[in-house]
Amino acid sequence: MKTPARAFVLGADVLSVCLAGLAVYTSAFGVFDNAWVSGLSVGLGMVVLLLGQTRAPADRPGDLLRDIAHLGLALLFLWLLWRWLGIMLEQEEFFIEISDTRLMMGWLAFAIIGYATWRGFGLPMLLVYVALLGYILAPASLFGAGESWTRVAENLWYSTDGAFGRPVEVVSRVVLVFIVFGAVLQSSGAGAVLLKLAFAATGRFTGGPAHASIVGSALFGTISGAAVANVVSTGIFTIPIIKRAGFRPKFAGAVEAAASTGGQIMPPVMGVVAFLMADVTGIPYLSIVVAATLPAVFYYASLFMVVLVESRRMGIRPTPKAERERITRADWLQSLAFFLPLCVIIALLVQGRTAQFAGVSALGVACGMCLLLFPAFRRPSAWWAALVSAGRTSATLMVIVTAIGVVIGVINMTGVGLQFAQGILALSGDSLFLSLVLVMLGCLVMGMGVPSAPAYLIVALVMGPALERLGVPTIAAHLFMLYFGVLSVVTPPVGLAAFAAAPIAGSKPMETGFEALRLSIAGFIIPFLFVYHPDILIINGVTAGGLAWAVLCFFCATWMIATALSRFDARRLEPWEMALRLAAALAILWPGVEPSLAGFALALLAIGLHRLRAPQIHADKTLPTSGGHK
Repeated sequence: MKTPARAFVLGADVLSVCLAGLAVYTSAFGVFDNAWVSGLSVGLGMVVLLLGQTRAPADRPGDLLRDIAHLGLALLFLWLLWRWLGIMLEQEEFFIEISDTRLMMGWLAFAIIGYATWRGFGLPMLLVYVALLGYILAPASLFGAGESWTRVAENLWYSTDGAFGRPVEVVSRVVLVFIVFGAVLQSSGAGAVLLKLAFAATGRFTGGPAHASIVGSALFGTISGAAVANVVSTGIFTIPIIKRAGFRPKFAGAVEAAASTGGQIMPPVMGVVAFLMADVTGIPYLSIVVAATLPAVFYYASLFMVVLVESRRMGIRPTPKAERERITRADWLQSLAFFLPLCVIIALLVQGRTAQFAGVSALGVACGMCLLLFPAFRRPSAWWAALVSAGRTSATLMVIVTAIGVVIGVINMTGVGLQFAQGILALSGDSLFLSLVLVMLGCLVMGMGVPSAPAYLIVALVMGPALERLGVPTIAAHLFMLYFGVLSVVTPPVGLAAFAAAPIAGSKPMETGFEALRLSIAGFIIPFLFVYHPDILIINGVTAGGLAWAVLCFFCATWMIATALSRFDARRLEPWEMALRLAAALAILWPGVEPSLAGFALALLAIGLHRLRAPQIHADKTLPTSGGHK
């Protein structure tokens, strides 16, 4: 039983390397044929995901049957893709009529895509997928769209507006090369160097190990395409150190989950979402990066605040000087393997070069630097591990964007996005704030269980029309949706990043999820600033006064919320003090100058009363003596 299982694993590894190689080739030399590149990317992704479910050696008799079934599904999907490719190439020459048998093949492919989505991403995404396919087929009497199964198959399988639509095109042509780039840096050891730099930079601060986790995850998150991957990569180092510093296990896991999630909103790569947003909105990539920079800084500054409050509450001191990391010349030199490729990406994009050219150029620089600076990376096994890791991550992403392509096709055929927008407007009336809250809830639900890039694609297509009808500027609307789509990975009951951190921390998944939600509270504030304080986006008519006001409102409100939820400032807060601080934060963030000024006054009152009631402890420098020394 061990031999077949190992053969399946080896096959998945080989095809993973092929998928990574295809991503690099198309970025470096261009697309040789649209149908072939899309078909190969989806086909390799599907086979790798299905075969990758194998665990060698197989422990139970049923494991071998499951693996054989997955192999059969993979081969069947490849056959369906081959038939699809033949029809697509024929359609390029002349129009052909698609028979009912071939249309049934399309529905068989939909079923396999749904199964693979469930295996790779769990039940939430499968429910969205099945619900929308059910909706488009259901008759109008059952509140469905009433489309025929033949038309659905023709539009969503035998076209470029469904399974092989824009998500597949953008991810396979642009995004995958950045995943290879991140895998090379992580496998070479550059990720470990970044963590060492983070620990050295934050050791002198109270709660230093937790701050180091924040900095390290922010740096690595810029090149990682998924918060969960970031948690697993950096959490195995940071979480045990945070626990040793004296923090509770659930807090240690929550810090890593919240910090890793923030990497998906941190420029310049933003977990590869920046490139998808540029394609969806038509806004230049550089404008998106500039607009997203200050909000990302806000998010991580808020995490520093929460860790500081928690450290003071638990009496945790800075890391002793003798135990702090010391950065050597070799460490600084090795850090160039990370920083130099990032500079290459920014420089090329500023020059107006394409994202894929910037990505493959950065990959080339990273490979050269890693070969030069990390001797262990010169072994063929290290390269193989990097490409396998990149290919497997790419495979899961290709499967989910194929499913999302079907979802987007349903939305385009039925207009359900506009119907959803009309429903929000009808429910909220003339209240912009209530509409934003409803969109926020929708984004959190639709993004659950899905990586940041596909989560953004889902919410942008469904929620985008609602925000556009509210008059929200395009960049503000899409960043609003991105933030809440990303934050779904730390929002219970399906907080995947928190659930990934919990086993490493030795804590319960659900309590780690709620703790991560508390730490990420600023992420729920910042998107509303996009709408009510657009100066923080910088690119649209920013004024110095408006920017300063937005910064003041954010940090004051965040401090009020952080201390209230931690129930600690200079000392433990009473329940009425918590309520007063939360009320002050709400007033500060409420639209309009007058409520904000009232909130500031309430915040000053809360802080003043707290300081007056805090116990005054004085430590004498010398001890009193009564008599002489003996």
